[in-house]
Amino acid sequence: MGQWYSGLEKWRLFWQDVRRDLARFPWRNTALTLRERFREDRLGETASSLTFTTVMALVPLFTVALAIFSALPAFANLETSVENWLIQSLVPSEIARSVLKYLHQFSSKAGQLGWLGAGVLLVTALALILTIDRKLNDIWRVRELRPFSQRVLTYWGVLTLGPLLLGGSISLTTYLFTASNGVAAGYVWLLDLFEYLVVVVALASLYYFVPNAKVRWSHAFIGGLLMAIGLEVVKRLLAIYIKATPTFSAVYGAFATVPILLVWLYMAWLIILFGAVMVAYLPSLLRGVSRRNDQAGWDYQLAIDILSLLHHAKQPTAGAGVTGLSADDLASALRIDALALEKPMAALTALDWVGRLDEDEPRYVLIADLARMPLGPLVDALLLPKTTESAAMWAASDWDRRCALDAVVRTGQ
Repeated sequence: MGQWYSGLEKWRLFWQDVRRDLARFPWRNTALTLRERFREDRLGETASSLTFTTVMALVPLFTVALAIFSALPAFANLETSVENWLIQSLVPSEIARSVLKYLHQFSSKAGQLGWLGAGVLLVTALALILTIDRKLNDIWRVRELRPFSQRVLTYWGVLTLGPLLLGGSISLTTYLFTASNGVAAGYVWLLDLFEYLVVVVALASLYYFVPNAKVRWSHAFIGGLLMAIGLEVVKRLLAIYIKATPTFSAVYGAFATVPILLVWLYMAWLIILFGAVMVAYLPSLLRGVSRRNDQAGWDYQLAIDILSLLHHAKQPTAGAGVTGLSADDLASALRIDALALEKPMAALTALDWVGRLDEDEPRYVLIADLARMPLGPLVDALLLPKTTESAAMWAASDWDRRCALDAVVRTGQ
């Protein structure tokens, strides 16, 4: 009984967090962040890469799903449920049936490929999953990915169990509604809501489990909620466009399914990537970011500001051990997003000026005597690399003869 109350309390706190964060959601700052990250992270190119990889992996993934349903006769009817859900919920109906028809044709030939061909199909399917893993971790600025074997085993488990769980949940819900059609006739919208929540949970799980970083489930859920709405809007707009302008059918004929599918996959991946950026930056967006990466020498200036904060935090305190500041503390003090600290912090740790204490909440501490450290190495790493072309500037600047403490004290004044 105590566990039931504990679980109920967790759900209450979860929905409380979701409602609070949605009520103060920073729409303007989020739009600015998405525009900034679209340019700097090249999300358009990333979406194109994922679109190509998805097209190549569609047949292997579909073949794996069919093989799972065929190997388990008890779940044979789930295949139809999953296909109907894909037609109604994910893919524009104008191309869904054609795509499924071609996938069935291609997958039926997959059994004739032999072991070598099956191996190629398997590698292609895993390539898509590992590409998604790498791209999302890049958005979260993750420097150390999970071990390769762990990623492969985890995603292969999702790939094999996912269709069964999806089909089972959809079939059960559909059965409950059809079994009581007299009662539930007026509540068909609940089935639509359930199908929408499936998409929300799938996207939220993607944002929560894939990055090798700490992500709050409430933030992942908000991202999944908003991006599921975005997918539905894009799907409907694409359907309206296809009906209003029959250009694709007139020009491409029977081949029209392919360009429409490519456009849909590109837009879908772009929305998913936008959601990942939003979830990654949501902690700082809710906190209120006022400094943005809109000036030259941004990373160098952040490094100097970090040194200044850690220098002041190193002041001795009676009874205190090693002092330091967490990434969230630094981000709050500098009024920036915590992810913006990655590059300057990597340079400072590479120079052995700053160390990281791995605890429940990792802290950064100043481990170098800034009065003895020349400023030159930091300028070389983040501001102006030493080259033949910049030799005159370096000679006139005296960066190698100035200590890092000079820049820190001057900035801190």
